[in-house]
Parts: sequence; structure tokens; C-alpha cells
Amino acid sequence: MSEKISLRNRFIQTISRIDKEMSWYFDSHIHLSDPAYVPDMEFILKQMEFLKIKACCVSMDYNNSLQTLELATKSDLVLPFIGIHPECANEEIEKISKLIEDNHSKLSGIGEIGLDPTYVNGDDDVKKQNHVFETLLSYAEKFNKPVSIHSRKNLDDVFEIMTSYDTKHALLHWFDGSKKQLARAMDMGFFVSFGPVMIYANDKQTLLSKTNESQILVETDGPVRFSRCFEMKSGQISFIPSVVFCASKILGKSFDEMTAMLEKNSNTFLGI
Repeated sequence: MSEKISLRNRFIQTISRIDKEMSWYFDSHIHLSDPAYVPDMEFILKQMEFLKIKACCVSMDYNNSLQTLELATKSDLVLPFIGIHPECANEEIEKISKLIEDNHSKLSGIGEIGLDPTYVNGDDDVKKQNHVFETLLSYAEKFNKPVSIHSRKNLDDVFEIMTSYDTKHALLHWFDGSKKQLARAMDMGFFVSFGPVMIYANDKQTLLSKTNESQILVETDGPVRFSRCFEMKSGQISFIPSVVFCASKILGKSFDEMTAMLEKNSNTFLGI
């Protein structure tokens, strides 16, 4: 009997050691606090634990930021980012500023923040977006937090603003710029992330191949829906291993090498 107990204990110790040595996956940008995920949240959190995935959970506005903070209390795999998306830049900045002040020790980062002309109807909207973006960048610097930046159709303006801020822990999520803009992002020290679209989009694969390996992250941006092989399904955190596998093939690495590299990059981005 004692021999069986000894063998069992050694097996448990071996499994525990292997588990600790396994790399973690990181979804660098996902809206886990979006209402679309609420019905399945218990399953999603268990899935993250089983697959060893940590998630940078970004927010859209003040109320969604409160939901993100609440979700982070349910699992330490949820890394809370709070902020105001450029679509919501008309919201009062004072409320989110106080939320950051009151909860900065609990935050993993600030986001989703940035610029986007899609949501601009005039000069006043431009000024509001810029004001919100720069205010939240200031809080990120004040509390030494990484930022997740939305830069659709406005990369050059983001570059211009960011010359006045620290870019070493800044992510240009869902990078969609030109090769020239990518080179500038690399020179400025930004991280850039690639998502499920990369699996079937040649232009994203080309951009990945030209990105400094130490500045690559992966994301889903769920619950955004994806076409082709994903059949317009809402982005799930379980897509991350497929994105990692695709990236490994493009960069000529083994899956384990790619996973380890992304874990290191993610920890550097997060400052941990």
C-alpha cells in the first residue's frame, strides 16, 4: 500500500512540475466583459484555466469598465484593462479618471483607448477623442500601466501623439497599417498584435513576417466575428492556439518556440 501511495505522490509531483513549466497563452485584447459572453462565462473561465490562457480584458466605457473589474474578481486569469473606446469619447472623462484613481492597484492596464475617424462628425468630436486619449495616456504613465490602443484609420495621428508618451508598454491592437507604418511602430517601441484574421489574410501574414519578433502579440478582439474558416463565429478565447500555430508557421518556428516567445513578449508588455 505504501508503495502505491509513493507512486501516486510522485505522479502528482511530476504533473505539477510539468504544469508549472508549460507556457501560458495570452490573448492581448479581448472584450470578455461584453454582454455576448455573459451566458457562457463560467465555461469560458474554466476553459481558460484548462487551456492555460490569460486574457487582457479591455473595456469600452465607464459601465463596461465596472463590469471588467467585477469579472476580474472571479478569476486571476482575467487581466483588467479599463478605459474609454474612441466610439464612446463623448462620455464624461471625470468618471473613468476617478475609477482609475480608485482602482489603479487592481488594474493590469488602460484600454481600449485611441482614435478613430469613423466616430467623428466634426471638429468637436476630434477634440473630444484627442482629449480622452491623452488624458488616459497620462493616467497610464502616472500609474505605470500598459495601454491597449485602437488606431484604425488614424495611425499617423496616434504616432504623433505618442511621441509625447512612453511607448515601451503600448500595444497597437489589431495592427492594420502599411509596411512603412509598421517600421515606424517598431522604431518607436510599440507592440503590435495579430488575430484570427491572420490565419486567412495574406496581407496580415506579410506584416507579421516583417515585425520584430520581440514586439509581436496575439489577440482575438472577441466578440468580433470572423469569416472563412471561422464561419462568422464570434471570437472565442479558444481561437488563440490556432493564431499561435499560424504565426509559428509564418515565422518558421515550432509551436512551443512560438508560445514561449509570445509569453515572454506578453509579460514584457504587461510589465511583469
